Amino acid sequence: MIRIRAPQETAAGLFLVVLAAVVFWQTSDLAVGTVRALGPGMMPRVLATLCGICGIALIVFSLIKDGAALERWSIRGPLFILGAAIVFGLTIRPLGLFVAGIATVILGSFASHDSRFVESVIFGVAMTTFCWLLFKVLLSLPIPVAPWLLGY
Repeated sequence: MIRIRAPQETAAGLFLVVLAAVVFWQTSDLAVGTVRALGPGMMPRVLATLCGICGIALIVFSLIKDGAALERWSIRGPLFILGAAIVFGLTIRPLGLFVAGIATVILGSFASHDSRFVESVIFGVAMTTFCWLLFKVLLSLPIPVAPWLLGY
């Protein structure tokens, strides 16, 4: 009889394997191409394969080594991270990158009990400035920065 010695690793491994299977299913209609001419399905499938391999490795190691028991999951983390992504999507066009970026980082920081508001604001300003430099200045992407102040 096989005994699971690390239930937390088993759950994580199963999640990664299921995630890889869903990616393969969703990209089944995309052409993979060749190594010389990559198709749109190549990158997702390569990443899904690596994800699945990591999941299988976690499952195998959970049968070999002792590990942590499966604990109760908190809804706080996924709720605030998903909320931050939704807030970014809803605010990027009308309010621009400066407001959406800072709001996203601050809201996402509430996913952890260890975060501090002032540090989150500082990190949000720093990350938003970096994103502005990278996407707007260096790559010249048409991202609204502050349409309420500067226009598009």
